[in-house]
Amino acid sequence: MLKSFMKSCLSISAVALLATGCAYTQNSVNTTADSNVQKENKKVQVTKQYLKVAQDKQYHVTRQNTLESTIDSLATQMMRNTKIPTNKPVLFTSFVRLDNLKKTTEFGRVISESLINELSNRGFNVIEFRGQLNVSIDENGEYFISRDISKLKEKIPNTYVVVGTYSRQFGKIVLNARVVDNISGRIISSSRAIYQHNKRNDCVIFKDCKPPRTIKIIKEKK
Repeated sequence: MLKSFMKSCLSISAVALLATGCAYTQNSVNTTADSNVQKENKKVQVTKQYLKVAQDKQYHVTRQNTLESTIDSLATQMMRNTKIPTNKPVLFTSFVRLDNLKKTTEFGRVISESLINELSNRGFNVIEFRGQLNVSIDENGEYFISRDISKLKEKIPNTYVVVGTYSRQFGKIVLNARVVDNISGRIISSSRAIYQHNKRNDCVIFKDCKPPRTIKIIKEKK
């Protein structure tokens, strides 16, 4: 009878231990699952915060309603986004069409010239490489800046180069600018702005509107 009792006790103990082990395993699985859920939730919350900052930047910094504020945005971002402090000379090129990197317009030249002013006044070591070897004079005025290669220096010091593109889209123009190391191609700084002009046709901005239709007036034949 004692042996039967001992066997019963051992059986009960084994069942109890098994149940305890199952409960421990289940709790361990639940704890791991909770931990993973918390990690994933933290990622989601952090991502939401990044997106909120991005939306705030887009609303207050990237999208602008005037050309002047668009230029200010590009210049300010370029100053803020500079990856390394440097006094290395910087030269500017004309902003070009995104779909044709050898094509520019007065708009592209205006953006470039305006950025020269903004970044030079904010501390960039801007150099003017279009200066002639001599000042030329005619009856209309005096000139130093030129695009005639024969009148310019053959070489310029090692510099950074500011390049930019623009893309015409419905109601807006997307502009991107970069400061590039001309030796390594490394991007030193960059900026992006959207000129939200809200015009149905931006041909006035780019001065490429089609001429108005003309009607020829002729004498009516009887």
